[in-house]
Amino acid sequence: MSTATQERIIRPARNILGTLRLPGDKSISHRYAMLGAFADGTSRFSNFSTGADCASTLSCMQALGARVRKLNDGRIEIDGVGGHVTPVDHPLDCGNSGSTMRMISGLLAPQQGTFTLIGDESLSRRPMERVRKPLAEMGASITLTDGHAPITIKGTQLRALDYTTPVPSAQVKSCILLAGLQTAGSTTVRESLRTRDHSELALRAFGAELTRAIDSVTINGPQTLRAIEAAVPGDLSSAAFFLCAAALFPGSGLILDGIGLNPTRATLLDVLTALGARIAVLQLQESHSELVGTVQITTDPQGLGSTTISGALAAQLIDELPVLAAIGPFTSGGIRVRDAKELRVKESDRIALVARNLRAMGAEVEEFEDGLDVPGGQRLHGAVIDSGGDHRIAMAFSVAALRAEGETLIQGAESAAISFPEFFDLLDLVAER
Repeated sequence: MSTATQERIIRPARNILGTLRLPGDKSISHRYAMLGAFADGTSRFSNFSTGADCASTLSCMQALGARVRKLNDGRIEIDGVGGHVTPVDHPLDCGNSGSTMRMISGLLAPQQGTFTLIGDESLSRRPMERVRKPLAEMGASITLTDGHAPITIKGTQLRALDYTTPVPSAQVKSCILLAGLQTAGSTTVRESLRTRDHSELALRAFGAELTRAIDSVTINGPQTLRAIEAAVPGDLSSAAFFLCAAALFPGSGLILDGIGLNPTRATLLDVLTALGARIAVLQLQESHSELVGTVQITTDPQGLGSTTISGALAAQLIDELPVLAAIGPFTSGGIRVRDAKELRVKESDRIALVARNLRAMGAEVEEFEDGLDVPGGQRLHGAVIDSGGDHRIAMAFSVAALRAEGETLIQGAESAAISFPEFFDLLDLVAER
């Protein structure tokens, strides 16, 4: 094991049993951190995400003048800048976080000063023209490097915009809304497929007014944000790995407490139910307009069936598709994924890596430009898994390895810390061997 990369051995399991409470939702943590740091007053958040990505957002906002403290009880406390950031004389490092880079671009474009955003090697390959274009149409001065980071933003007064996103993206929508928050007039974002609405709910929680239509959201600016206190719900995208693991074993019984069940994110539960898992949602409540509940999953003794994920479903499940594809061989009829070309420009080319690693485990799989066909009824063997430095690939194949024959070696296991540092420890807790 080198100092740079870590390997993890995953052994087969007999069952998945137990109760877990997961770290805070990454998407909500990003937004609470950014808005809390931008607002008037002091915000406090419990169960804030422990992932490196959200730490990147906190670090950037601290560099811009916010004061961030971790309290003795584990809460994060943030003194906001009251709508005016402090220009910095060094680049803002977004690490591996596309959410940080894309959303903070919208926050900074109307501010005074020049800002440079950088990221790690993976983030520096991800497309950023999708945020530059709408911000430029608002009058922003933004320079990319061959369509990617580093990004240089020269803050200036913007004009309101009515914009239709070419590719549905919650990050792009959020970027435009954060710019519109500070811009005189009505800024509208239209999308052909509704993306997750954490930004709209968070902005409202901080006191902003927005108008939502079926296919659009409008914000009138400028508006001032006010500090809040909030508990971040458990991360459903992190829960996906444990739910899929439990779905693999007919005798499983897993309870996940305090999970965020936002309707724009909870499609995974519908897909698992369609595959044959039995899911019950208990103790549903609302916190700052985000739904939170306890999820219980057991699996039909007959096992999992089959499903096709395409169109709007693929867009809503984009983060969960790798683990769903990874358990495809263990279904009876397979899993078919289409309209998911966006997977090729995530932290890695996730379509290619899923196909390569399934084949390494002995599976048949057909790769397409926008998806995969993973036939069911297959038996997998342990293998060496190349995570490609991608947290979701490392975790997805740790789940597949629970049903494989023999040991599986996950290379680049440390990448899980990007979103979920506790993943392997929690997996060991519920995997009965």
